[in-house]
Parts: sequence; structure tokens; C-alpha cells
Amino acid sequence: MKKVLSIAGSDCSGGAGIQADLKTFSAHGVFGMSVIVSVVAENTSRVIDIQDIAPDMIEKQIDAVFEDIEVDAVKIGMLSTPRCMEAVARKLAQYKPQNVVIDPVMYAKNGCPLMNPDSIDTLIEVVLPCADLLTPNIPEAEKIANISINSTKDMEEAAKLIHQMGCRNVLVKGGHAVGDALDVLYDGKKYYHFETKRINTKNTHGTGCTFSSSIASNLALGMDMPNAVEQAKKYVTTAIEHSLNIGKGNGPTHHFYDLYQNGLRIKAN
Repeated sequence: MKKVLSIAGSDCSGGAGIQADLKTFSAHGVFGMSVIVSVVAENTSRVIDIQDIAPDMIEKQIDAVFEDIEVDAVKIGMLSTPRCMEAVARKLAQYKPQNVVIDPVMYAKNGCPLMNPDSIDTLIEVVLPCADLLTPNIPEAEKIANISINSTKDMEEAAKLIHQMGCRNVLVKGGHAVGDALDVLYDGKKYYHFETKRINTKNTHGTGCTFSSSIASNLALGMDMPNAVEQAKKYVTTAIEHSLNIGKGNGPTHHFYDLYQNGLRIKAN
């Protein structure tokens, strides 16, 4: 069985962060592991508070995984402070894992900040070069690339600018745009477009976490980057289409829709 590690924050409401990552890993048939970098008191409506884990403890969690278990892919989500970013980057440099997918989480779905604004420079200088794939949404890509995005051409330009900062592939996600849901992947040579019809629902809590975790799972399973993104796009679209009306705000996606529809395949003795 392939093994995938999530390094991210914990969402006590279960729709995003580590909890969404582990559900996504399980839905893809890979073994999920976690390193918690922040404990987030949040729900579908708001972020109440964040308590960051000490950098030393973050590093020890990473050591505990890598000294014992082979890791086939790493998904990195919320990294709220420069010290946290530096700790994670040090360990990535030490263990050199393959298939590092980084989702530069800056805001919760309800707009609450999850990254210290003063951390952007550290994100660019320390974290981005570790990424085999960076998956910013449009507001995040605008901040990182320092441009305004109003069209597909702008998405391509942002992807190109971010690629030049050191990550090997960039996926600019179009969920915040109008019209169909278009994502743009750039590998340094070629642009790939992935488009689906926009689903009319407010229940999109954790979609970025879910999408990036699905890509990491697919890479661990041996897919190349464009195929990993394409299959992840299908998975997250299904999860959004059958999202759950849980909570008073933006409800979570349905990570196990196919499993719940078809059931476990249990062989008789």
C-alpha cells in the first residue's frame, strides 16, 4: 500500500485540514499519516482561534514518520508562521521525499485568515522551492505573483511567475472566478487546462485541502502530473456535487460519496 503524509493544520469540524486530508487518502486507497502544525478551532462559519505547534515538535513528528515508514508523497497545507515554514522546509531538505504537493493555505472558506500576512516572503523564499506542485487559488496566486487575475491569460501568467520562484509545477485554481471552474497547470514548458461546470452550492468547506490531497494520492499511486490533476479534479467535483449540508455556514464536501453509493467490496470466505 502506498503511504501519503499530510503536514497541515487540524480542523476540529472535520471538513478541512488534516481531517479532510486523511479522508481523501482513505478514499484513494492509500495509507494516510499526519503531522499537525496548528490546532484550529473552526467550524463551517468561522475560525475562533489558532494555536500553533512548537517548531521543535513539528520536526519531531516528521522524524517519527520518516525514520520508520517509507513515504510515497507529501501534502502540505496550512503553515501559519515563518518558524513553522522553516521547520518543515528543513525536514524536507533532510528527507528529500518525492511528490511534494503544497497548498499555500492563506484563508479559510469563510474568509478568515489562516496565515500571518508577514509570512508571505518566507513562503516564497523557503517553502515554494520544495514543491513538486503548488496549488494556489486565485486570491493566493495574486498575492504570491503580485498581479491581478481577471482572465485565463492572467492565470497562465501567474502560474509562469510562480514557477520562476522555484516550484516545479504550478496549478492555479479557478474556483474563485466566474463561469466554469477552470484550473491552469504549468510545468515550465506547457499549459494544461482542466475545466468542469460550476456547481451551485455553498458547501465547499475544505475543497482546496481535498483537491491537493487527491493529487498527492494519485502521484503516490504512480500517475504523471497532468493525469494526477485530471483525476483529482474529477474526484473533488464529485465530492462538491454531493456535498453535505452540515453546519450553518459552508458545509463540507462528501469525501466518500462513491464508497457510500457502492459499499465496501467484501469477499466471502
